[in-house]
Amino acid sequence: MEYKLICVTNRHIAGGDLYKQVFKVVDGSNKPDILILREKDMQEDEYKDLAARIMKICLDNGVLCILHYFKEVALELGACGIHLPFSVFMDMPGEEKKRFKITGVSVHSKEEAVSAQKMGASYIIAGHIFETGCKEGIKPRGLGFLKEICQQVDIPVYAIGGINMENAVSCIEEGAKGICMMSGFMKL
Repeated sequence: MEYKLICVTNRHIAGGDLYKQVFKVVDGSNKPDILILREKDMQEDEYKDLAARIMKICLDNGVLCILHYFKEVALELGACGIHLPFSVFMDMPGEEKKRFKITGVSVHSKEEAVSAQKMGASYIIAGHIFETGCKEGIKPRGLGFLKEICQQVDIPVYAIGGINMENAVSCIEEGAKGICMMSGFMKL
C-alpha cells in the first residue's frame, strides 16, 4: 500500500537541536516524502533563519520542504509550498494563493474541507484522528471523520493526530493519501 509520509516539526519535543533531528529524519531509512516546518510559536525573523537552514537539509536529502504560516518568508526563500491554518487560508487573497505551487490547509470539519478545496487548496490535513499528547483532553475525531472528509473532496487528504506506523494503514483504508507524524519523527 503506497502513501505519502509527512513529518511535521516541533522543536519542543525534538529533544535538543532541531537541525540535528531534521537531518536524522531526512537521512533515515524511513524518511518522509514531505517535511512541514511548523514552528508556530516563533517570531517571523527567527523562523526565516531556521527555514533557510532546514530547506537546505531537505533539498540535499530529496525531501520536499513546505513552510508553515509565514507566507512572506516562504516567498522570500523561494519555497514551493506553504501550509496554513484554515482561517488564514480563507482570508488570503486569490492572487496571493497563486504565488505558491503548493498550498496546504489544516481542516477540522467537512465544511472546512469543502471550502478549502473550493478556494484552491492543493491538499488538506485533517485531524486530529487519534488521541495525541499534542491535543491532550480534546476528544479525537476518529476514522469516521477522516473517511467523511476523504469522500467530500477530490484533493489529497492527509491524516494527522496520534498517527504512527501501526495505525497508518487504517487511515489509508479510509481514503487518506498519506499520514502526518510529529512525535514519531521528532522523538527518533
